[in-house]
Amino acid sequence: MVSPWACVHKLASALPLLLTLWDLHFEGAECGINAEVEKQLEMGKKLLAAGQLADALSHFHAAIEGDSDNYLAYYRRATVYLAMGKSKAAIRDLSKVVELKQDFTSARLQRGHLLLKQGKFDEAEEDFKRVLQSSSSDKEQAEARSQLMKSNEMKHLHSQAQSAYLQGDYYSAIGLLDEILNVCVWDAELRELRADCYIKEGEPGKAVGDLKAAAKLKSDNTEAFYKISTIYYQLGDHELSLSEVRECLKLDQDHKECFSHYKRIKKLNKQIVSAEDFIREERYQDAIDKYETVMKTETQVPIYTTRAKERICYCLSKNQQSTEAIRLCTEVLTLEPDNVNALKSRAEAYLLEEQYEEAIRDYETAKEHSDNDQQLQDDLEKAQRMLKQSQKRDYYKILGVKRNAKKQEIVKAYRKLAMQWHPDNFQDEEEKKKAEKKFIDIAAAKEVLTDPDMRRKFDAGEDPLDAESQQGC
Repeated sequence: MVSPWACVHKLASALPLLLTLWDLHFEGAECGINAEVEKQLEMGKKLLAAGQLADALSHFHAAIEGDSDNYLAYYRRATVYLAMGKSKAAIRDLSKVVELKQDFTSARLQRGHLLLKQGKFDEAEEDFKRVLQSSSSDKEQAEARSQLMKSNEMKHLHSQAQSAYLQGDYYSAIGLLDEILNVCVWDAELRELRADCYIKEGEPGKAVGDLKAAAKLKSDNTEAFYKISTIYYQLGDHELSLSEVRECLKLDQDHKECFSHYKRIKKLNKQIVSAEDFIREERYQDAIDKYETVMKTETQVPIYTTRAKERICYCLSKNQQSTEAIRLCTEVLTLEPDNVNALKSRAEAYLLEEQYEEAIRDYETAKEHSDNDQQLQDDLEKAQRMLKQSQKRDYYKILGVKRNAKKQEIVKAYRKLAMQWHPDNFQDEEEKKKAEKKFIDIAAAKEVLTDPDMRRKFDAGEDPLDAESQQGC
């Protein structure tokens, strides 16, 4: 799809050539202008050639103020307007040129081009026909003939597109509108029609580009802003939805649909922002409660329930509520198997449950859908180290406590096991040797897990009492 502004850039790059053609075409022409107006025109021409559009525009304004019947001043100002993307202003000036000098075919041909870009076929064709009826140059005649054929072709395609739309054949309508909009890039109505086709085809995301263009092309286009806002909302982007509906209300603060939609988004947005603030403050239970409120607030758009569950899953994992985290993350992943955030949160919960292979599988799946995520790579490597570690000496298993056990639980488990496995409790030599080894492991587990630094290293996949592990071997 060609951007409306791409054509403007192409025209701007051709300005020096246009100026040269003007000079050749009008050399010796009697414009009846005074010295001051001529000075303003000359200054404007130089600035226009240098690409200093705003300054050039001010000089052409001055020239027109000095001589309101100077068609050349209007023509050059039209060129500046066009380079600045102000096609409506350019058309007004070109119309003034044609009014002042009806045999000025260059202006009529240029206006026809712009009218065709706006999808105004009948008006464009009138200009092209007038050029063909004039004593214009062979080049202009050929250009007018070519553009007239193109206009007729676009009008025919437009009729076919309208027919397809009315018959409910939106796919065919989109194909036809694609062809038309390659030429009629500034036609707001056609863009709105194609946007509607995308929506009816179940591809609302594709409609946004056309609606945004239509909002720029048509003044006070509240309907376009409202549609964009509702699309973003349905797609789960409440922030962009809020931004677009505010643009609608700037144009019409009493717009009934926009105001109603604004209140709905604002309420939901406030709850989500509050929940995310709680997460940043590591107040995970408060965040869980707030996201549960989000699910009660918005029951008609399923994606908000899914996103809320995804964030609750994250909070549960961070809050070391691993069983609940795994259950809720699995719900999300049933709907969205490639949800990277849910995969990472469930992997973290699996680690708490010492299900290392499951955690590694989730991290690897997440990595397939998230390039250049160094944190994800670090988490995967940590899980791999923990799996390897679990196959050796696992201090948590030795004491029979979970990875999220508090120091008090660890000490209590140690005392119980130390009394049970104290070597003095055994008389048989073989049993005593077994008890001694067990007792040493229990003491080592207590030493590592009650020391914050040593426990942190162990949780990261290193054994602080293993020299090889410390060397990364």
